[in-house]
Amino acid sequence: MQIDPEQYRIKKGLKVNLDTRSTQSQPLYKSKNDYEDALAKQVKELTEQQELLYASNQYAVLLIFQAMDAAGKDSTIKHVMSGINPQGCQVHSFKQPSTLERQHDFLWRTTLRLPQRGQIGIFNRSYYEEVLVVRVHPEILAAQNIPDAPHQDEAIWTQRYRSIVDHERHLFCNGTRIMKFFLHVSKDEQRKRFIERIDTPEKNWKFSATDVTERAYWNEYMKAYEQCISATSSQEAPWYIVPADDKDNMRLIVSRIIVDTLKGLEMAFPTVDKTRLQEQAVIRKELSQ
Repeated sequence: MQIDPEQYRIKKGLKVNLDTRSTQSQPLYKSKNDYEDALAKQVKELTEQQELLYASNQYAVLLIFQAMDAAGKDSTIKHVMSGINPQGCQVHSFKQPSTLERQHDFLWRTTLRLPQRGQIGIFNRSYYEEVLVVRVHPEILAAQNIPDAPHQDEAIWTQRYRSIVDHERHLFCNGTRIMKFFLHVSKDEQRKRFIERIDTPEKNWKFSATDVTERAYWNEYMKAYEQCISATSSQEAPWYIVPADDKDNMRLIVSRIIVDTLKGLEMAFPTVDKTRLQEQAVIRKELSQ
């Protein structure tokens, strides 16, 4: 089945209602072997595009993954990026801010980890946590000691949305292409995956009691995601809402979006001028003797 990235892209100004967006999609493969073949093909395309990205040295690529716990961020990154040259890709997982990070503005710690030209950067969670988990838990905001922060109204979130949009537009203007993925998993599927983590010894380490604590705030998180995605999806840095109940489907969709975006950059290998070609011809002759 053909994958249309536009089906998952959120247009600028669209008001998102997650209740109307399914966490499931029609199967994009006929069997497990069919899935593996399809993913392998797209991974190969991505590998080719990464080589062009590095060689042309014009663009940087930033992939942002946000989701509820157990939605599949780690496994998606692992499978989709399996063919990438590690020298051209860095993954950063953002946990709770450190003491040092809390002494700076909320964009500071992620700005330090932005990819350079020719590189792919992956954020497993990101600066968006500051309008998601911080919004659900306002006590975190209160502890940030922001002068004159309007903690009791919507102004602080409007300010942060504006900061994010301006930040992403600045990055775009300077050559960074951003794709933001919300992996949309259902509450029931999350429950099943939590139980699997508890019942499977080699997955016990993935489970934390805090995961269940945060699950109690499900509705609050859905509202925060709706408002965040609605306010920050732009032409320069679009959000994609990807159904995540079927992990195989999800990986095929994410990889297709990344590949098509990179192909749209129409990159090419650098051309070599006549002088360098002549130099290479001389060197080749010497090496052949």
